[in-house]
Amino acid sequence: MDLIHKFLNLVAPPFTFFSLCFLLPPYYLYKACATALRYLTSEDVSGKVVLITGASSGIGEHLAYEYASRGACLSLVARREVGLRDVAEVALELGSPKVISIVADVQNVDDCRRIVDETVNQFGGRLDHLVNNAGISSVCNFEDVADITSFRTIMDTNFWGSVYMTQFAIPHLARSYGKIIAMASAASWLPEAKMSFYNASKAAVVSFFETLRVELAHAVSVLIVTPGYIESELTKGKFMTSEGRMEVDQELRDVKVGAVPVASVRSTASAIVKSACRGDKYLTVPAWYRTTWLWKIFCPDAVELAYRLFFTSPPGGPETAAPSKRVLEMTGAQRLLYPESIQNPNIKRE
Repeated sequence: MDLIHKFLNLVAPPFTFFSLCFLLPPYYLYKACATALRYLTSEDVSGKVVLITGASSGIGEHLAYEYASRGACLSLVARREVGLRDVAEVALELGSPKVISIVADVQNVDDCRRIVDETVNQFGGRLDHLVNNAGISSVCNFEDVADITSFRTIMDTNFWGSVYMTQFAIPHLARSYGKIIAMASAASWLPEAKMSFYNASKAAVVSFFETLRVELAHAVSVLIVTPGYIESELTKGKFMTSEGRMEVDQELRDVKVGAVPVASVRSTASAIVKSACRGDKYLTVPAWYRTTWLWKIFCPDAVELAYRLFFTSPPGGPETAAPSKRVLEMTGAQRLLYPESIQNPNIKRE
């Protein structure tokens, strides 16, 4: 057995290299033709039923508006009743034929079962798109965590919440040859300090839904979305701290985001819905953020060094002493790179 592995260790790398040299050109030609075809045959969601979790703010809110403007019926889910009701009212004004609001927590498996049951009961047994958008973030060094069990909520919301929703929705999605939109993150491949729990949860989302795409290929398609920094509660500075509490800390937000441009939530939601309707398998928004994946694959040491030098504070210094924040303050780049709602988290919804 060891001899076989030694042989493969020698043969596999050159075989792979030469195979890719021959296979990549026809593969990318096929991809280009398939993409053009998807643009021509984009799905019309008018009258179809779309279930969106985490719909009371951020990307989930604007996904609701984008689907509503296309005439989709909506089932909107969130923990905050007031915000959810406001989003539902706007969605109706934008053209959705029917909107229902369900106050629930996707961490709870019984809530997830109830969400799907209420949705299909309200819409005649139909479900066409499931958008697993609900998510929360934490920002703290692992060694500073006071109670490690408090951080189960990150995985319970970001990963298990999506898994629970998907399990109960699959039978209905399969009947309509529907779609799952899984909200992951570029953080799934970037080793950004203080975000270990969040990054791990999003990496789990990517791996799970890539596997599920293979299993469900006959009936349900899966779009995995990996956003960079988007106008949302996270980029307004809402995180779970080392004490396990959700707080808003804009100074720490400036450390984490630094001088990286924050994309508009409206354009992000539009890109996601267009991608879902085309039947894409992956979407990174903004598109340039995909280059960070290439850096991670080909120069992982350089990526880790950049994060260590730029986004972490000097030993013994305060968290807000990171070069990323100092550059932001010295250049005044925040006014150019951050949307107004990020600079002022109290700005009212349009």
